[in-house]
Amino acid sequence: MRIAIVGAGFAGLSAAKVLRQSGFEVTVFEKAPDVGGVWSRTRRYPGLRTQNNKGTYHLSDLPMPAHYPEWPTGEQVQQYLESYAETFGLHAVLRLSTEVVSAELVDDETAWLIASRPTGPQDAVTVERYDHLVVANGIFSDPLVPSFAGLADFTAAGGRVLASGEFHDLEAARGRNVLVVGYGKSSCDVAIPLSDVAARTHLVARELLWKMPKKLGGALNYKYLLLTRMGEALFRYISPKGFERFLHGPGNGLRRRMLDSVGSVATRQLKLRELGLVPDGTFEDIARSTVSLATDGFFERVADGRIVVHRDRVIRELLVDDGRPAARLVDGTVLPADLVICGTGFRQHVPFFGEALHARLQDDAGNFMLYRQILPTDVPRLTFAGYNSSFFSPLSAEMAAVWTAAYLRGGITLPSPDRMREEVRTRLAWMTARTSGKHARGTNVIPFSMHNIDEVLDELGLNLGRAARARQWLLPVNPRSYRTVTARMIRRTAATADRSAAGRSQERAVSIDNR
Repeated sequence: MRIAIVGAGFAGLSAAKVLRQSGFEVTVFEKAPDVGGVWSRTRRYPGLRTQNNKGTYHLSDLPMPAHYPEWPTGEQVQQYLESYAETFGLHAVLRLSTEVVSAELVDDETAWLIASRPTGPQDAVTVERYDHLVVANGIFSDPLVPSFAGLADFTAAGGRVLASGEFHDLEAARGRNVLVVGYGKSSCDVAIPLSDVAARTHLVARELLWKMPKKLGGALNYKYLLLTRMGEALFRYISPKGFERFLHGPGNGLRRRMLDSVGSVATRQLKLRELGLVPDGTFEDIARSTVSLATDGFFERVADGRIVVHRDRVIRELLVDDGRPAARLVDGTVLPADLVICGTGFRQHVPFFGEALHARLQDDAGNFMLYRQILPTDVPRLTFAGYNSSFFSPLSAEMAAVWTAAYLRGGITLPSPDRMREEVRTRLAWMTARTSGKHARGTNVIPFSMHNIDEVLDELGLNLGRAARARQWLLPVNPRSYRTVTARMIRRTAATADRSAAGRSQERAVSIDNR
């Protein structure tokens, strides 16, 4: 079976490694000139670091290098992925600087036609046939930059608008007036180095999020709070089990006090009240869809005036004020803005699919209909990798790749299509209700990282034992605990894989005879 994988970030590389070890022929297409996905040098903005510590942010069979700092830089993560590709011999199947232009099912839906071309001035398009397609383009692949009124005049006056991932040259901001839009991780990260070189750095935040100090009270590492099963259990899952039933039943008061205390400690430690930056709503309300790690030095620079935050504001229009680029906020404030950098999220879509195929993949609201966050319910020979973004995104993507390999080897007994569709609809409705629709079109499972991994591995009969999972309740999840899962899956599915391969060979022979 020939498999095409689109994307060479954590999801694409781990899928390539798992599928190759499972006996499949793999080709990985990547538009960037290097591996890394969001960590590629073509997308790294100044100040980029991980939100996870290095002990929890890696793939199961290759830990981060010991000499890396606890929170690695974007460049170090990209170097880690380069070493992963080298360690597992993936460079031989990588096609870097190659864009997938389109992916279409053949008429009888038994294969995919993948059209690709080198990036750059070349126009030559190559069309190849593959038996299966894995989409690993990332849910953060297409920056969503607002359509600002007045952009044409603003640009003519010398102003520039960029997504944070498009901003690479810090010198371009030296001595300029910079306006950062957004309050998520990328916005706060990039504001720090900008404030070192810009004449003025303003940040416009439509909605404040809770920021977690790396160490609460200067002592307790946040990984012991949110990167454990206990931290995950503080939020109500769609179907609570075991101790979760107590936490969301008789122990609900204790659970709420624990969450409120986290918000209170963060407020005091980061001096949010003094800075006027306490978010509206409780810590639990906002953390239902996202929690952002506080960028080192951000609040200190707000306190000393090097960064000015305009909370609960948006840009009404871009304009030219006294001959210089500027921005008018919704409250009428006019800010000089030679450079506008937007950390305003992403559009979740698959650019090489046509509208008809998107319609088969998504519900009426544009949410992806994916069983286990992996398998489309209505499109054959297709799976997704990395569409289960979580606190443990590398591990989540890798375990999804194991599920895909088992599925292709005939090692999974699936529910009926109707049953799968109903399960997906139920989950999407629950996600929408609990996050007010902020779930990246159904692809963001935060904070239920381990629930997702459990469901994927339980269906394969490959989950860790109770003792191992019990340790994860109080200790941060170590991806190395899952390093034997791929080998166990291959052994377990060996017999069904042989039968599946024989069946495919027979199908291919019949197809050739019919020609």
